[in-house]
Amino acid sequence: MTTLWDTTGSAVVKELAAQRRTGGAVLSGVALTLVVVADESRVAEAEEAATAAAAQHPCRILVVVRRQIDAPVPRLDAEVLIGGRLGPGEAVVMRMYGRLALHAESVVLPLLAADAPVVTWWHAPAPERLQTDALAVIADRRITDSSIAEDHVTALRTRAEDYSPGDTDLAWTRTTPWRAALTSTLDAVSGRRGDAVRLLGGRVEGDPGNASARLLAGWLSSRCGCGLDVVEGPRRPGPSGVDAVVLQLDQDEEVAVRADRRGGAVLTQPYRPDATVALPDRPLGDLLGEELRRLDPDEPYAEALEEATGVRGLSNRAAVREHVWLDPARPDGNGDRDDDAEEPSSPAAPVA
Repeated sequence: MTTLWDTTGSAVVKELAAQRRTGGAVLSGVALTLVVVADESRVAEAEEAATAAAAQHPCRILVVVRRQIDAPVPRLDAEVLIGGRLGPGEAVVMRMYGRLALHAESVVLPLLAADAPVVTWWHAPAPERLQTDALAVIADRRITDSSIAEDHVTALRTRAEDYSPGDTDLAWTRTTPWRAALTSTLDAVSGRRGDAVRLLGGRVEGDPGNASARLLAGWLSSRCGCGLDVVEGPRRPGPSGVDAVVLQLDQDEEVAVRADRRGGAVLTQPYRPDATVALPDRPLGDLLGEELRRLDPDEPYAEALEEATGVRGLSNRAAVREHVWLDPARPDGNGDRDDDAEEPSSPAAPVA
């Protein structure tokens, strides 16, 4: 590892090339470039998750930490690692101060792996409009996390109003075990009957203010064609905000999946004994790794977000974002261009 204090983007590129030559490493087999935007308080957690995800999907990791935007003098401190604490691949951790933090893409763009897709993940509150961050515009896929926000419901609404194909949310990823358990249960009922089941309604028991619980209810609503609500359950919900899901089927049948607080869930369905399936609380690295498996638009997420927020037509939106310059240091916050700062040269990029 090499630490560069008060350096430049060109020096970071040269140091990365020098370490590669010294170590005999080559940039081969890289699936993508993972750009991580994190608050200083969350850097260690973000690095751990990115390292775990990189073990599943070889990638170059670029960590961007925007610090002290109001600092009078722009400054860049960088750590360049190959085969260090961030895994066997190449990684750069960049802490940016002053006006440089508003133009992070000027340092990140030269570090992108050639011909490799770009995924940007915010382990921090994401911008209300992602097109105001050039790190979102250059990305093929954008990962946010509504669970970080103080108000999950407002955060989901913001993500829906700003949605573009290629966006996703780790609050949605946390529902994967529940969706898998429900799908397998309904498949079992269909197999017993010999025909497809029809959902007539149901409920999600948990925290109505939790983003994951609302997205799970939205996904079920999009599948059954009727609205399902999140209601307070008799027990305290787990980390995913969901305690149980109860579904009403045709032929006067009911199925239920209830968490048992031991990392599993109990499946209840007609004419069969109760069964237990694993329903673990997955670490952040596993959630991120799941999202890196696909670079195409996540249509089920878009449908769930539509139902959870009431914002329609998400999948029909243009899959291209154009960078809109917004200076957060301006007191009016009206998005006018900063006459004193150099105009970002990054073009609008198509997103998956």
